[in-house]
Amino acid sequence: MAACSFRRSIASQLSKVLDLPPESLIKSVSAVPVSKKRHVADFQLSIASVTDNSSSGCLARDLHLQAEKLAERLKCDAVVSEISAGPGTVNFMINRELLAKTVLHQVLKDGLEYGLKSELFSAVPRQKAVIEFSSPNIAKRFHIGHLRSTIVGNFIANLKVALGHEVIRINYLGDWGMQFGLLGVGFQCFGNKEKLKSSPLQHLFEVYVQINKAAEDENTKKLAKDFFRKLEEHDEQTLSLWKQFRDFSIEEYVRIYKRLGVHFDEYSGESFYQEKSQEVLKMLEDKGLLQKTIKGTGIVDLSEKKDLSSFSTVMRSDGTSLYITRDLAAAIDRMNKYSCDTMIYVTDKSQSNHFQHLFQILKLMGYDWAERCQHVSFGLVQGMKTRKGEVIFLEDVLNEVRSRMLQNMASAKTTKETENPMETAEKVGLAALIIQDFRGLLSSDYQFSWDRALQSRGDTGVFLQYTHARLHSLEQMHGKVQLTDINVACLQEPDAISVLQHLLRYDEVLYRSSQDLQPKHIVSYLLTLSHLAAVAHKTLPVKASAPELAQGEEGSLPGWWNRNGRAPSAPHGRSDRAGAVSLLKRCGASQGRKVAQVAASASGVSDRAHHHQSLCSPAWHFAFCQLFCPSRTACRQREASSPAETEFKCVCDCCVEYAPLCFQVKRSWLTHV
Repeated sequence: MAACSFRRSIASQLSKVLDLPPESLIKSVSAVPVSKKRHVADFQLSIASVTDNSSSGCLARDLHLQAEKLAERLKCDAVVSEISAGPGTVNFMINRELLAKTVLHQVLKDGLEYGLKSELFSAVPRQKAVIEFSSPNIAKRFHIGHLRSTIVGNFIANLKVALGHEVIRINYLGDWGMQFGLLGVGFQCFGNKEKLKSSPLQHLFEVYVQINKAAEDENTKKLAKDFFRKLEEHDEQTLSLWKQFRDFSIEEYVRIYKRLGVHFDEYSGESFYQEKSQEVLKMLEDKGLLQKTIKGTGIVDLSEKKDLSSFSTVMRSDGTSLYITRDLAAAIDRMNKYSCDTMIYVTDKSQSNHFQHLFQILKLMGYDWAERCQHVSFGLVQGMKTRKGEVIFLEDVLNEVRSRMLQNMASAKTTKETENPMETAEKVGLAALIIQDFRGLLSSDYQFSWDRALQSRGDTGVFLQYTHARLHSLEQMHGKVQLTDINVACLQEPDAISVLQHLLRYDEVLYRSSQDLQPKHIVSYLLTLSHLAAVAHKTLPVKASAPELAQGEEGSLPGWWNRNGRAPSAPHGRSDRAGAVSLLKRCGASQGRKVAQVAASASGVSDRAHHHQSLCSPAWHFAFCQLFCPSRTACRQREASSPAETEFKCVCDCCVEYAPLCFQVKRSWLTHV
């Protein structure tokens, strides 16, 4: 990781001055976020992280003075080109050519694993994690309320796998309870086996609506209790019907999960722990934790003073288990089965109290691993509606976002033809949903907006996908060149440096997300990277450039620029002149600097010379001829009254085309210096 080598170098120098081991300083040296102010440091050290400022009376002024004193004791070297003091920080600027070369080399070397091999993760042991997420109720269409659990859980699982951890993804289905007694009776009254096969969840939903209308009838209630009693007794016919409901439900869910790009290693459910929950109740009783109330229900006292000020009900008065009892059985079973290092539950924040009780009871039962269980909670999505009205089902949302994206694609002038527009619309639309969801803290509720989510500009998933497609198109257009060396002379423009600086921060962003499991850090990073890429695309254009320049702007070796800053043999042919004209039309101060280097090299002066006269020599026009003129005929100039108004003339034909443009570029450069 490029940032690691720079951190180590800075930490090594700091350790000598502070008399601290460099290993303890590495995490204190952090990459500086890209700023609109161009001249910013690449890394900074917070003084508070390495000095004893525990007293609350420590003033910001004192920290600044300490930063100044430390900065004075440090010296620039081959890696660090500038050291300065900020408000409580010491700032380090990396040698610009070394920055570009190191970052690009690391990106090319690591590929998709860039950032994952950082030493920030060296102290983090590889673990086995069980992650329970999504968990819809069977025999019901996938409710929109389960979307957040599904995509958040999938994010956490993907992140952990990328960082080298072993992950078991569990879908813990709501497949047990009295509601199945009611559904069973409803299917016996209103069910149709053909409809169950063709559209199972829709048909079961219709059946459930019908039977609920009759649920107030005492006879219906009795039939529902009888059906569920038979289910608990494993009556063959009753169990067979329930199993059909479960199997058909999972088939439908798998189809929807495929659209979301989600998969599971295990489909579990409450039904698996019906009998084991009775074993849990027996364990609680044996440990003296189970208490009976006057009504006959079983509770566990969770209060510190054992005064029942806080308790959890774990058993009904008839001795049957509850949801939390089955969760206790599931947790114990998973730990025995997988011997995992951590268990993560992803549900909405309304269940925070439930999981707090779950983990407390496990601790009281003597399971120390309960400390390694974690509930990742999230807030509610508000205002998600389709054109037909309030959203109930997830599939309606997925169809809606695909439809809206197709409409947007059809009306956009920049849309290109694709082989499968439906598939493209679905992927871009899904990105829009996920990015809007992941932009803020997971625990926060947020107001959903179709218009905001599907905007092609701004901080949206559509913009991310657009940027990725745009860069991929450039890569296809100019070919994937395997580079063995990188000339970084063409990557010193401020916009190029900003991209490189941002790439330095990636491992820190990954590390932060791995610690708090919040996707917003990565999303924010990617959105900023996309905006930086968009700016660079304008100021460092690749399209319509000469192929050699295009490769240079993509980070490749520029064909017309060698290591000495001199132009090699000039290109030939009319198409090269056209490319030169195209280049010059887009040239500003940054491109002018490149030409100035060639001119300076030819005239023997510094390209950053302060005297206009030295840069107004014939070497300027000579540089253009060297780069673009097929005949390389000697150029001449007519000096005007002031250097900035110097007009160039050339005796060769090709220079006539772009002589005025040469003047524009030169004037831009003179203004720049």
